[in-house]
Amino acid sequence: MFLIIYNLFLAIYKTGMMLVKPWNRKAELWLEGRKNIFQKISGAVPSKGSSQLIWMHCASLGEFEQGRPVLETIRALYPQTRILITFFSASGYEIQKNYPGADYIAYLPADSPANAIRFLDIVQPALILWVKYEFWYHYLIEVKKRNIANLLISGIFLEKQLFFKWYGGPYKTMLHCFTHLFVQTQESKKLLAGLGLTQNVSISGDTRFDRVIQIAEKNDPLPVIESFCGEYPVVVAGSTWPEDEEELDHYANTHPGIRFIIAPHEIGKTHLEEVKKLFTHSIFYSQIAEQPYKFTNGNRTDNLEPVNVLVIDNIGMLSRLYKYATITYVGGGFGNSGVHNVIEAAVYGKPVVIGPVYQKFAEAVALVNCGGAFSIKSAIELDRIFNRLLQNRYEYTNSCEASRNYVFSNKGANDKIQQYISTMNLLNGK
Repeated sequence: MFLIIYNLFLAIYKTGMMLVKPWNRKAELWLEGRKNIFQKISGAVPSKGSSQLIWMHCASLGEFEQGRPVLETIRALYPQTRILITFFSASGYEIQKNYPGADYIAYLPADSPANAIRFLDIVQPALILWVKYEFWYHYLIEVKKRNIANLLISGIFLEKQLFFKWYGGPYKTMLHCFTHLFVQTQESKKLLAGLGLTQNVSISGDTRFDRVIQIAEKNDPLPVIESFCGEYPVVVAGSTWPEDEEELDHYANTHPGIRFIIAPHEIGKTHLEEVKKLFTHSIFYSQIAEQPYKFTNGNRTDNLEPVNVLVIDNIGMLSRLYKYATITYVGGGFGNSGVHNVIEAAVYGKPVVIGPVYQKFAEAVALVNCGGAFSIKSAIELDRIFNRLLQNRYEYTNSCEASRNYVFSNKGANDKIQQYISTMNLLNGK
């Protein structure tokens, strides 16, 4: 019965994507990317030779960033290995399809017994890495049959998930297909122990900490951003939704002496124009990217109306923007899904301000508890917190230290995974 429902769900999902394709760009990319997928993979991935292939699967962009430090360390330690990355979502694939750290990047063919067999026959991986979640039944069963080393990294498990329901037998079967599961929390390990998974489960922590530290320490400069910020206090608001932007606009519009950088979660043309209207004295990043001289020490040099808000109209800069902040704001906390990645901002040792919906994110809860982050429920509270942090040097300094200490005290997940790979001799270095 499970397989009937599971396969039916996959068919319905594909049908739904076909129905919305005419007006949904992501659906169109999702479908187009899977056309002739096996021919594409066969043409890109040569027959197995002397070098081993590592396959990492990610749901989307966030999971890619989570798995990236693991993959890049493997590449450094085993330079002769070949690397394949697959994505489920169009957003992940489209942004990283030219990532130079992999030999091959593709969409994952739809989950089915035939597709799993065909895919693995072509790829013949020596090691498989699944990042955080996405459990595809037919792939995992076929991987188990072939006895391929199969690791889950940065896994997170909650009691409400189907694995832990009385009717969740097939989902439990998927978990038993992994060679080893690296989980983020003690609670996750405890839940898995209840399913009889004890010997092959380790608490590694979250590889996102390693990734954000890696980005911060690389310290790539952004001259355009530097020219816009000058010596002014700076608020960097990342992954903002309309609800976040409506909380921020009053403060930004009434504080011309502060520079604001707004990086919306969605960068469609219509929404970007709405953001620009909301922030009275604003300019798009693309308008000054080719002419950074328009700003010197945070002020315009072209004698046009002064601006204090820079709206980022591209994807890929956010993790490097936070380093220019005096205060950071991470969006999503006014929506049902909850706040976005707070450690991406906290790694730079800056206070993090978030909306009220954050309780299901352990790192956000921890940052609030240690004083590195502040949750607000309204624009009035936002004004109050911003003013406090800008005026109270003692509170500001303590918050900065709390943020940075929290992130750096949680690094090391990548090292634990690499140690396991080495100890178990999963890659022989050929």
